[in-house]
Amino acid sequence: MNQLFTPVRIGRYIAPNRLVMAPMTRSRAGVDGVPSDLALTYYAQRASAGLIISEGVFPSAMGKGYVHTPGIETGAQVAAWKKITEAVHARGGRIFMQIMHCGRISHPTLLDGATPVAPSAIKPEGQAWTSAGLVDFVTPHELSIDEIAGTIDDYRQATRRAIEAGFDGVELHAASGYLPEQFLSSGSNQRQDQYGGSLEGRARFVLEVLETMIAEAGADRVGIKISPEMNFNSITDAEPQQTYRYLVERLHPMGLAYLHVTLFGTQVDYHALLRPLFDGAYLIGGGLTQQSAETTLAEGKADATVFGGAFLANPDLPERFRQGATLNEADRSTFFAPPGAKGYIDYPALTAVEAA
Repeated sequence: MNQLFTPVRIGRYIAPNRLVMAPMTRSRAGVDGVPSDLALTYYAQRASAGLIISEGVFPSAMGKGYVHTPGIETGAQVAAWKKITEAVHARGGRIFMQIMHCGRISHPTLLDGATPVAPSAIKPEGQAWTSAGLVDFVTPHELSIDEIAGTIDDYRQATRRAIEAGFDGVELHAASGYLPEQFLSSGSNQRQDQYGGSLEGRARFVLEVLETMIAEAGADRVGIKISPEMNFNSITDAEPQQTYRYLVERLHPMGLAYLHVTLFGTQVDYHALLRPLFDGAYLIGGGLTQQSAETTLAEGKADATVFGGAFLANPDLPERFRQGATLNEADRSTFFAPPGAKGYIDYPALTAVEAA
């Protein structure tokens, strides 16, 4: 039986299908972090997904890591997102906000001159994408204990504002080398206080952030994304299997809506390692096709499957899968283009193709 189009529980909701739209940075927001009306169209077009997870949204000004990314800190940002969630709901969809604090993966020109923050003052390799183009990362400021508490509170307030804006839930972005993973990973966290040193210490920040998000939204409206050994944005860990086993074991009693795990070419089958440790919905992403997604579900390896580029280029992806229709190809040159409709809201749906 093809389970892609069967309902599945994700936290407090029953999703009508098991096709989840991945969080994808599109860099279409204004310089003030306010999503545009184009974003309203973009998300509404894709409301047939079982669940939409939004692009990464910075919880506070210090969390911004890329030019033209959206925030959830100001009243204008909340108001713009509210229009988006209303449009998605009007089409019968559900949408979670991914909260993304980039930490050291940023640059002072994105932070009004401030130095990016991190668990330790270790400069990452690579470059930041700014309005002036690519510039080298800088050595970040090591957060004090008080500053860590303030950052955790930023997540709390962002969660509250996301719910106020009409989101059905929130996802903690704890992958891709951003701040939560910077705390979790031994290569970027060399602290010797309660937020570093031991594995327990390195996991503390992630767990405390989740606790504060749960306090605002309820556990059944909170998910987390991880990507073991993705090694993106200069992130490394000495013992990743041990790290992620410990983390997911600690997630188990929290009652989260879902665990979103994306893998890219790892030698270890982290799904086999982690799925038995988690009771909520288990979401798998990373290079899936319709066939591999169907197989993954049939073999009980996941409760839902996550698609990125396929949803980007095919706003009606579930219907295309149902019909076995040809998929639009994604135009990579427009993934992170300056604000505009091209490669964003102009991919045709099946009805438009048929009419032509």
